[in-house]
Amino acid sequence: MSTIESTPLHRSLGLTDAEFERIRELLEREPNDFELAVFSLLWSEHCAYKHSRRLLAAFPTTGERVLQGPGENAGVIDVGDGLAVALKVESHNHPSAVEPFQGAATGVGGILRDIFAMGARPIAILDSLRFGELDAERQRHLFARVVEGVGHYGNCVGVANIGGEVEFEAAYEHNCLVNAMCVGVLPADRLQSAGAAGPGNLLVLYGSKTGRDGIGGASVLASQGFEEGSEAKRPSVQIGDPFTGKKLIECTLELLDQGLIVSLQDLGAAGLASSTSEMAASGGVGLDVDLSAVPVREEGMEPFEIMISESQERMAAIVEPSSWDAVAAVCRRWEVDATVIGEVTETGRLRCFHGGEAVGDIPVETLTEAAPRYEVARERPARLVESAAVAEDPATPPEAALRALLAAPGTASRRWVTRQYDQLVGSGTVVRPGGDAAVVRLTPSDRAIAVSLDGNGRRTWLDPRRGGMSAVCEAARNVACTGARPAAVTNCLNFGNPEHADIGYELAEAIGGMADACRALGLPVVSGNVSLYNEHDGRPIPPTPVVGVVGVLDDAALAVRAGFRDEGDVVLLAGAGASALDGSDYQKVILGETAGRIPEPDLGAERDLHAFLAAAAGRRLLRSAHDVGGGGLAVAVAEAAMAGNIGVRVGKVADLFGEGDGRVVISARRADVAALRKLAGPVPLQRLGAVGGGEIAVGPARIALAAAVDLYEGALPRIMEGGA
Repeated sequence: MSTIESTPLHRSLGLTDAEFERIRELLEREPNDFELAVFSLLWSEHCAYKHSRRLLAAFPTTGERVLQGPGENAGVIDVGDGLAVALKVESHNHPSAVEPFQGAATGVGGILRDIFAMGARPIAILDSLRFGELDAERQRHLFARVVEGVGHYGNCVGVANIGGEVEFEAAYEHNCLVNAMCVGVLPADRLQSAGAAGPGNLLVLYGSKTGRDGIGGASVLASQGFEEGSEAKRPSVQIGDPFTGKKLIECTLELLDQGLIVSLQDLGAAGLASSTSEMAASGGVGLDVDLSAVPVREEGMEPFEIMISESQERMAAIVEPSSWDAVAAVCRRWEVDATVIGEVTETGRLRCFHGGEAVGDIPVETLTEAAPRYEVARERPARLVESAAVAEDPATPPEAALRALLAAPGTASRRWVTRQYDQLVGSGTVVRPGGDAAVVRLTPSDRAIAVSLDGNGRRTWLDPRRGGMSAVCEAARNVACTGARPAAVTNCLNFGNPEHADIGYELAEAIGGMADACRALGLPVVSGNVSLYNEHDGRPIPPTPVVGVVGVLDDAALAVRAGFRDEGDVVLLAGAGASALDGSDYQKVILGETAGRIPEPDLGAERDLHAFLAAAAGRRLLRSAHDVGGGGLAVAVAEAAMAGNIGVRVGKVADLFGEGDGRVVISARRADVAALRKLAGPVPLQRLGAVGGGEIAVGPARIALAAAVDLYEGALPRIMEGGA
């Protein structure tokens, strides 16, 4: 390794002068180049969360269902009947901006490994994607290739993709967001840890060979912004192999079933550097690593390259010496390479060797617990001012506005995306993508989980705290619409450069709002990811917290769909949350702007609404339930009609296009309305109209069902396929 011209090596690696001096103090000597490379990655924002860790302490992380909170590869909750569910969401934003197909594919591969590293079988994938406006050819290319990458990996591995979201905003033109979520199921009494244990136990690396792909990739790219002309400095993006990924899943689960593994960790960002230090730190032990024993696929790899390579489909395990032969036999049966590359020690140090020579000797705690923790500067952005409420455009009739919204890329059907994903593999999908949340049966139990992944950067940009609250409410409400009880949260925090005070304010306020909502709704945060430095030439993305929620259904047969069902069913609005055009799809599509301030969610009313929906579903009183989200009440009613392929008649409504929290469009048999009103308690129920006919009529806005479907379903295909 060498310096770039006269630039000190530590600066070239992204370490500040103060951080370099701190490393010298901790080691009580000068670090060598190998050690400095390891520190640069373990102390990067992506690995150390040095600008966010203190803020993350605001999240509630415990609850009656929580078996594993933050700190391991994924969170785990108890869902009953001896079953547990692992959940995690992570970002692969920067790699996807460089190489969209492999960036997205390896994002899926990485989140799958987080799940089966907990001993869980992955059963479902979700993805949250954001791009610039689709009128630009590059954005269409990014969008298409990311979707291909997500679908390729998930389809090849055989894990159903059951939901997520896609948004298009000019602010994401240079920084697309690719957040991948996975859930898996495991026996509640078989929770796997990453903590290394047992001096003398073996460190085993199994999976793909190690190459130069991805060296410094996720950890470096996710810890600095992009600049014009920076392409030459961008490290190579990891390359995924889903077929090896599938073998790795099955091999790992068999090893765990046979009780052959003491501890387990996937190799993601920073490769062996991260996995070994985290395993040693978690177990309070040391590790000796022989880098010359690591199988490589490229000749002449330097020790530091082997240590920090982010090659995919690799796992690190701690194995008792007496179990090694059995471990090797299982790996051979699955055609997975397995190699002993080190052992557990009592030293508390990460000692690395190559060709019999020591190349690095670092106290483990200096890489983990001693990593920098910064208090972010916070300055309220000047844009956050009170303003007059946004009003509808009198020159745009409601019917024209509804048509425009149904055909807008940000509001229209995502079927162009979801049809590229296998939604049913595994035979567990009960409710497919396209509604509020997907539902997956936990075979062989009758139980099911509902899962949603949601966020809204535009609204959070207008008010970071309220936007953070709203993101949690939205994802939880989506789950509640299926009749499930929201149980736990995972989140991915996508923000700009935290060293800027206005971004620090956004980050702190959004986390504070999310934490408030989680506490009020009784939702522990069990896992998550922080992705900062999402900016281009100093222009940051909108603050974009993405929230995943898992809910529990005692019986999959009770799952409620979004679509209206039968002629004559009564349509009602449950809840009375505040709404506004500020930050809405209407404001963007019709008025061409984003301004104002979103309303604050009523968290108590939101929790009451969730409880009501679960109770009503449990008594089979709901024919359908659909959240009032993007496009407001008019679009929600239209979506429920199109999902059920039946018309609807809604009378005069004062608020057609306003957006906010705490409202759900439901339908019920006429005979059940009285029981629903009795069950609703403090939740307001407003009768809107009735299901039936071949037209969608919402107040003055009227459109034939077939015409609405053509606009809604055809919008993305017309843009992406030229009218196909």
